[in-house]
This record gives sequence, C-alpha cells and structure tokens, in this order.
Amino acid sequence: MSSAVGFDLDMTLIDSRPGIHAAYRALTERTGVPVDADLAVTRLGPPLRTELAHWFPADQVEEAVTTYRALYVDYAITPTVPMKGAVEALAAVRELGLRVVVVTSKLGRLAALHLDHLGLVADELAGDLFAEGKAAALTEHGVRWYVGDHVGDMVAARTAGVPGIGVATGPCTPDELRGAGAAYVLGDLTGLPPLLRRIAVGSGPTA
Repeated sequence: MSSAVGFDLDMTLIDSRPGIHAAYRALTERTGVPVDADLAVTRLGPPLRTELAHWFPADQVEEAVTTYRALYVDYAITPTVPMKGAVEALAAVRELGLRVVVVTSKLGRLAALHLDHLGLVADELAGDLFAEGKAAALTEHGVRWYVGDHVGDMVAARTAGVPGIGVATGPCTPDELRGAGAAYVLGDLTGLPPLLRRIAVGSGPTA
C-alpha cells in the first residue's frame, strides 16, 4: 500500500456552511427547537452530537441527530462547494504518487455524497471520527501527513505520530493550530501543493 495524505472534510476540502445552515433551519422547522444556524456554522469540526447538545435537551439529542441526518441529504449536499485549492491539492497528491484519504467527523455515507457530488475522489474514506478517534484510521490507511482546519485534526495527527498540516480556513486561528501541534500552517489549500512537493521529496520513498 502506497503512502497517503489525509484530509479532513468540512472547511478543509469542502465549504459546507451554506448546506449545513439550510439543514439546521430545516431541523428547527421540523422539531420546533430553535437552532442558531448562523452560530452553528461558525464552529464546524466536532461531532454533530456536540453541536446539537447546545440546543436540545440531553434526552432528545439522539432523535435530533437522526432527524438532522435525514434532512441533510435534501438540504446540505447541493449548496456545498469545494474549498479554494481543493481540486488542485488532490491532484498534487496523486502527482506525487500518494493516495488521498479523507477522515472526517461527518457520517461516512454523507461525506461520500459530498465527494461524489463535487467530483472529489478519495481512495479511502473514514467517517464519524474526531480528534484522537481519527488516529487509528490515519494509521490504518498509511497516512503520512494529515491536513485539517481544526485543532482536533492536529490532535489526530499528533496521536497518530504524523505531521499535521493546518489550514486556517475554519474556526481555528493559525496560532490555535500551531498550539495544537501543527507542523505546518497554511492560509488555505493553495499552499499545499508546493509544501507537499518539498516535504514529500525530502522524506524518502512514498511506497
């Protein structure tokens, strides 16, 4: 198995804020429980249950998760767009003979819908994982660098013993990403291809 570059999904490869905003509004309409969609989309990254626990009583969170995920397919897929530089970043990974692995807190089947809709191809996809929970998937799939926008992604990389590459396109600042252990911090994915060419060539064989 050849080595891989791992990517988080939301606010790393895709800008899912418009679709998630619409899904939260639909959830409010369906349940009658007010969710501040404007606020919720500013803190994407942690698992869905974490966000819904801010709005629903503890004994209603699981039902809200199920309802939201049912609504998600209709509301959240079509409005989502690739992040700036995402297409070029994935192309650069493959040009270097590396595989693309997506490891995300989003449910795997929903993540796959996003990738398919946008034509973003991953060699492997692991979902419903966050922070330290991502580490086993990174190891299993041969990830040598993990790219993400959240401090939890840097924790995942550190736990897996691989360099984390932070992109400051989500809720976390460059300083927060560095503080969480990022080996490199980029403004966005447009900086990833030259960085990968430099560090991949300097790190030996990719197979």
